Amino acid sequence: MSDRIPPIDGSVLEGISKTLGDTNNGLTGLEIGKFLLEVNIPDIDSVNTKWKRLYNAFVDFQNRNHISNNILKFINKSMSPARFVGKNEQFEFLRAELNKRLVFIGLELSERGKFIKTEEATTITEAQQRASRLVGKLELRNVHPTIYKYCSAELLAENYFHTVFEATKSIAETIRQRTGLTEDGSELIDKAFSIRNPLIQINDLSTETKESEHKGFANLIKGVFGMFRNTTAHSPRIIWEFNENDALDILSTISLIHRRLNINE
Repeated sequence: MSDRIPPIDGSVLEGISKTLGDTNNGLTGLEIGKFLLEVNIPDIDSVNTKWKRLYNAFVDFQNRNHISNNILKFINKSMSPARFVGKNEQFEFLRAELNKRLVFIGLELSERGKFIKTEEATTITEAQQRASRLVGKLELRNVHPTIYKYCSAELLAENYFHTVFEATKSIAETIRQRTGLTEDGSELIDKAFSIRNPLIQINDLSTETKESEHKGFANLIKGVFGMFRNTTAHSPRIIWEFNENDALDILSTISLIHRRLNINE
């Protein structure tokens, strides 16, 4: 961020400091000192508790310089994914808590540890309503109920990518429940939608056209798995940035798959 970023409101800054200085999941005292030095923020209160040390350093910097750029650089450095190899739960906890504060200045920290712009919230209610807004739009599209079962309101509110990821996993689980199979991925699809001995049919397979439709549906599921689920499962640091419209379109496709899976029930 090369532009001059205006100062961050004190209440937001306090929330950020408390998150990064969290006793159980936050930065250590040594890490705080290291990153403050790296981003040229004076460590003016090094003997205080961690979050107050951070807060006082951030406020002092903003009061002197009237920008928040270095504070955002601090967050970037301290939340670099490379620092959290083998500690994914800690990373996701901190990122989620930070995003609850950053939304009030129109920013979101992605899984790459980089900032992306988002719609700015002005109240807690407004931030919470994002989940309701997405749910409302999904309801207008009449999406399959399974989507709501696998994607909680909290998940919808905080991360579009993981909403899609969880919804995608619901496809495989539904197929296993319908067939009794235990396989996963392409092997599961090939066995469930075999032309010679199908365990799930979307039509009666009485013509070549219907067989092609059946095969195409199986390939659609494989495509969804390959594009969204397998990418995350096998390469956790490969992240797709989804906006609301992307999530709606993909969830609608997953909804279509669930409707066809249940067509003969």
